[in-house]
Amino acid sequence: MRTSTLARPLVVVAAAFALSAGALPGDAAPPGVGDEIDGAGLDGSGPDGRGGHHGRPPAKVPVAVGTGGAVATVDPDATRVGLDVLRRGGNAVDAAVAAAATLGVAEPYSAGIGGGGFLVVYDAATGSVQTLDGRETAPAAMGSDAFVEDGVAIPPEEAVTSGLSVGVPGTPATWQAALDTWGTLSLRDALAGATRVAERGFVVDRTFAEQTEANADRFADFTSTAALYLPGGSVPRVGSVLRNPDLARTYRLLARHGVDALYTGPLAREIVDTVQAPPVAPGSTRVVRPGLLQPADLAAYEVVPRDPTLVTYRGLDVYGMAPPSSGGSTVGEALNILETVDLGALDETQALHHYVEAAALAFADRNRWVGDPAFVDVPLDELLSDGFAAERACLIDPAAALPKPVAPGVPDGTYGPYEPCAPGGDAATETPEGTSTTHLTTADRWGNVVAYTLTIESTGGNGIVVPGRGFLLNNELTDFSFTDTQGGADPNLPGPGKRPRSSMAPTIVLQDGRPLLALGSPGGATIITTVLQTLVNRLDLGMPLDQAVAAPRATPRNGTSIQAEPGFPRAGLEALGHVFADTPEIGAAAAIEVLDRGRFLAVAEPERRGGGSAGVVRPRR
Repeated sequence: MRTSTLARPLVVVAAAFALSAGALPGDAAPPGVGDEIDGAGLDGSGPDGRGGHHGRPPAKVPVAVGTGGAVATVDPDATRVGLDVLRRGGNAVDAAVAAAATLGVAEPYSAGIGGGGFLVVYDAATGSVQTLDGRETAPAAMGSDAFVEDGVAIPPEEAVTSGLSVGVPGTPATWQAALDTWGTLSLRDALAGATRVAERGFVVDRTFAEQTEANADRFADFTSTAALYLPGGSVPRVGSVLRNPDLARTYRLLARHGVDALYTGPLAREIVDTVQAPPVAPGSTRVVRPGLLQPADLAAYEVVPRDPTLVTYRGLDVYGMAPPSSGGSTVGEALNILETVDLGALDETQALHHYVEAAALAFADRNRWVGDPAFVDVPLDELLSDGFAAERACLIDPAAALPKPVAPGVPDGTYGPYEPCAPGGDAATETPEGTSTTHLTTADRWGNVVAYTLTIESTGGNGIVVPGRGFLLNNELTDFSFTDTQGGADPNLPGPGKRPRSSMAPTIVLQDGRPLLALGSPGGATIITTVLQTLVNRLDLGMPLDQAVAAPRATPRNGTSIQAEPGFPRAGLEALGHVFADTPEIGAAAAIEVLDRGRFLAVAEPERRGGGSAGVVRPRR
């Protein structure tokens, strides 16, 4: 076991899971896929010549209402497997691990056992919110200049697609810690559904095909990746079936021997070998830097239980993830700033103006102050204090946009009436982050709720599949600042064993001590604004949760312009001086709202990232 754990599970359930590691709960095939797919291979065989038999991708249902429990993810197979666990007596944590493992099969460019993440749990037995930090860690040999060569930062593309960018994966240890602490299933049973999906295959949808196409050049440069995701040398067709027998065997290894197989067993050596000597294809001209990972780095990995962040907003308790994630602190600070005004009483332009400015101010403080708390002093209590929020809020001018970038504040505990408001120091630079990642939310009939965000960083991670193992490695260490742009004050420089700052923001909202909402999103730094805007839409602007998720988004992150989706209302904001840049889509949220009479409203994206999948155990209005 790779973390200290609490003594009791969420609920005591007699889980009747007499399953082999290769059996899917309910033994149900993926929707739209019949038994005839079992022979479909990854070598271009099958009627279409590109990865197996042709079929119809499973239907995605973005909204579901009912009782007995709920699951919301980006993928119908993951949602189905999670719901099967709930139907058979598993709890929300069991379902979250099972769904996450399935995302490692069907959403492999965003998550998997080669990555990490953050898990937030509402424990109905104790009425408390608790979290696990499963963030990747830097190797012991990584210094602050790891991404610098001859005094200059190395090209980003040489960092992203490399062994150098690989941190120690935290996802397998997170699954085991969550099950040990709150679950009712063994890891073997929690992996069973995902193992069956890997064996039988999933139907390729348009989003998967497009993501493969976007990565095809770099996937082709690694023999193991090309063999899995470019069968026959081509991008899999929409509707073809993609199997991953190597990942099924890897899941069986973990089922038999536990996650120590990855951290100290044979799989650890295979990961290290892949990082230190990437399987570059003959004839490739890509510069692929080897990594610093050693077996001792994997053996030393620990999941860290952390106290959640907490702010009270409009009488609700909003819990999030503490550093090294900046999600909880930045969402929380922005909410505190917004609480100084009644957004619901403002017109649309003013409400969105305050949202944009609050997010920009909170991002300024995030960039300056947040990093791994084991290495830097993060003034978390002050960042989340009402006094600091009031000092920052007084900078907002209803008649004009703040000049960007705005400088960070000084969360030193000394706040008061300022004329003019305290401006802070020089603005800090935001570290670029990959816009991949995935999020899932689960709830069960006993009242337990999970918000879980997990990632391998960029879409496709570092582009390298561990040979014979069926999973991509992360490039999470590119979330570090490559160079110090803050005069020695950058909290996010690399360091041995350090966890890079993250924007993942799994969030749970309680009303009178009981769950009301749980949500999160992928999207790199846009995760924070996606979660924040969804909360504002639902709690302040009165939108039903499905509309709050579907509404056009903008992501104000203290830059000179604000990325915004088509349809986001700009005219009034532009008249105030805000500058916008077009972007096709932002984030891909998955959320659950707890309704009355034991009902749940599960919501996923209707269109973004090809649409998500929401489900409940027993549908009813």
